[in-house]
This record gives sequence, structure tokens and C-alpha cells, in this order.
Amino acid sequence: MDTPLSAPDAARLRRAFALAGEARARGDRPFAAVIVAEDGATLAEGLSTQGAGGGGTLAHSEMNACQAAIAAGVPRERLRRATIYSSGEPCAMCAAAIFYTGVGRVVYGLSAGAILHLRNAQPHTAGLSLSCRAVLGSAAEKVEVVGPCLEAEGEVPHKGYWAVGAA
Repeated sequence: MDTPLSAPDAARLRRAFALAGEARARGDRPFAAVIVAEDGATLAEGLSTQGAGGGGTLAHSEMNACQAAIAAGVPRERLRRATIYSSGEPCAMCAAAIFYTGVGRVVYGLSAGAILHLRNAQPHTAGLSLSCRAVLGSAAEKVEVVGPCLEAEGEVPHKGYWAVGAA
């Protein structure tokens, strides 16, 4: 069930969905993330580079967005008050990266379960079963997690992508 969102949160999450569509259009997995400051300024964007780009594990959209924020020199104090909008629920690795980057809030679209369903994941391709909420709930410093949100919209970039044998 979708979590209600404010209008600004919904618009920013929709930006992540649009970027996920761009990632898919270039041949990568349909995921994206946007880091937005408390004042509404976009600090970083990251698209998945898994797929046509040949990127591996570190090519997840959240990892790319976090790396972009760090490379831009965004101060940790600003990141603590920022939100990362992720088209899909961050995996355990990305949730940890979000924490270690210092981002204080996560808003995500598709739940991990919805993503697994769309991918027709099998036991050997399902990954870790730790939710983003569980990973971030264990953090020493609180990270707010909001989601799933706008899942029907978040499914759009995935429709028809995950054919049998897709990466």
C-alpha cells in the first residue's frame, strides 16, 4: 500500500521515475535516485549503470547519486538534512551507502517485493532479504524511511524490461 506523500516529495520521486526511464532507454536497468537538499536544491542525481554500461554492483543508482554528492563536495551537515528519492527500495548495500554518505531521509517508490515480482526473481537472483528499513533502523544515527510510494507510477519504466533472461 502506498504511503501518502507531500506534493514536493511526490514531484521529486516522479523525477526519479523519469530518470529510471532514461536509464532504461540507454540500455541500463530502470532505476534512478535523486538527492535533494532541505531547501529544495538538487544536490545529485544517479541513474543505474548496470546493463549496457557493463557496470557491476557499484553501478546501482543510489551508489551513483551518493558518489556524485561526495564528488561535488556537498557538506555532511547538508546531507543530514537532505532526502534521497529512489525509484525503487534501496537494497541493503545501497541503504548502508546512504547512511555512510550521511543522507538523513529516504523516500522510495517500488517496494523490494514489487521489484522482485516485476523481475520474476528466482531464489538465486533474489539477493538479500534485508529491507532498507531494517538496515537503516540499525544505524547509529537515525535515518527516516518513507515508502513504498506511487508504486503504480514506479512500475512504468519496468514494464516489459524484465523479460526471461534479462539482467
